Amino acid sequence: MIQLGVNIDHVATVRQARYRGMDPHAGEPDPVRAAHEAELGGADGITVHLREDRRHIQDRDVELLRSLVKVKLNLEMAATEEMLSIAERLKPHTVMLVPEGRQEVTTEGGLDVAGQESAMRDIVDRMHSAGLLVSAFIDADEAQIDSCRHAGFDVCEIHTGPYAHAFGAEGGDFRKKPLADELSRVARAGERIRSAGLRFNAGHALNYHNVQPIAGLPGIEELHIGHAIVSRAVYVGMRQAVADMKHLMGSA
Repeated sequence: MIQLGVNIDHVATVRQARYRGMDPHAGEPDPVRAAHEAELGGADGITVHLREDRRHIQDRDVELLRSLVKVKLNLEMAATEEMLSIAERLKPHTVMLVPEGRQEVTTEGGLDVAGQESAMRDIVDRMHSAGLLVSAFIDADEAQIDSCRHAGFDVCEIHTGPYAHAFGAEGGDFRKKPLADELSRVARAGERIRSAGLRFNAGHALNYHNVQPIAGLPGIEELHIGHAIVSRAVYVGMRQAVADMKHLMGSA
């Protein structure tokens, strides 16, 4: 059955809006508590992105999550020496390499594995030596998928932002070519990933309206969803927001 990894970064975003530069132990809401509530709602994994500028998730959060999370912990990170060392020390269940821009609000666009395949191979080997599963967040592009296979990645997570944008622009009408084309791109990418012997995951900008067509794709193993779940949690609570998303995914 398809699994749900809940990204709790934006719980920390709310905290940092008031407590930036202060002891994160004193701030609220606490993303560690949010992870517990997500687990109770049925989350199969917890995802956090420890950014170089620490704009939301803090080192303290990742340390506590690694010791307290009862499901999978997925650490999103840039491929920097600092982050690689943190991953080696904390040993999350999965590390997902993502591009990172200082001016972006959240991750936009996939990692260019094809343009740095040799360097990526060395990083993947290093993470494998630490006993970690390694994922790449990439666009639905054949060259990127092939380079992920050559570099030794275990998982390709397809960036679903373009699909989500088309869904909104076309009102969810799959008779409209732009939306149908974007869903087909993700589906074709999934087929290529699976034929390469890699795990097929997806994420970015998925919400309660657009998630089911992606969740219903053949062979997809896991979705990572954050902003939509945290947003709904403001009204119904994290536990219920996660349960609602799990239900939609399971019935896709």
